Amino acid sequence: MTIETLFGKEETASKPRSIKFRQIKAVYETLTVREDIVRLLENWIEIHLSSQVSDTFQFLMKETKEIFITLHLDGKNRIICMDVVSIGSLNQSIVHMRSVFMTACLSSAAAIICVHNHPSGDPTPSSEDIAITKRLSEAGELMGIKLLDHIIVGDGNYLSFTERGLL
Repeated sequence: MTIETLFGKEETASKPRSIKFRQIKAVYETLTVREDIVRLLENWIEIHLSSQVSDTFQFLMKETKEIFITLHLDGKNRIICMDVVSIGSLNQSIVHMRSVFMTACLSSAAAIICVHNHPSGDPTPSSEDIAITKRLSEAGELMGIKLLDHIIVGDGNYLSFTERGLL
C-alpha cells in the first residue's frame, strides 16, 4: 500500500483489517410440564384436533394474566417447540407479528398454532383477538408459515377460530 507523506510517497505493509459481526444463534430451553400433558409432546403426536391443544393447555386457566403461546409445528403437524410470546395483564396481552414469526423462523416451523387464555373463563374472542388473528394469518401466508388455528382457552371450554370459521 502506498501512502503520501511529507517526504513523498512511501510503500508500507498493509495490515489485514478485521470486521466484527454479532451473530444470532437459536438456543432452546427445556420447559418442564405436567405429566398428564406430556403424552401430547413426548411422542411427537400429530395435532389434528383443536380439543387436543385445548386439553393440553387447560392449565392456563390457573393463571391470573393472559398468556399468549405459539406452538411451532413441523410439516406433519408435530410440535417441535413452543414459545411464550407474551404475558399480559388481566384482560389483554400485547402480541407483535415480529415476536411470533421471529421464533417460528428460527425453529424452521412449517406452521403455528396460537393459544391464549382468558382469565375470566369466557373464551369469546374480543375484537382485538379477531384482528390479531387475521393479521397473523396474513403475515404467515407471506412468510410461508401457515397459521393453523388460534385457540382461546376458557374455564373448562375453548374457542377454536378454525372450528368457528373465523380463520
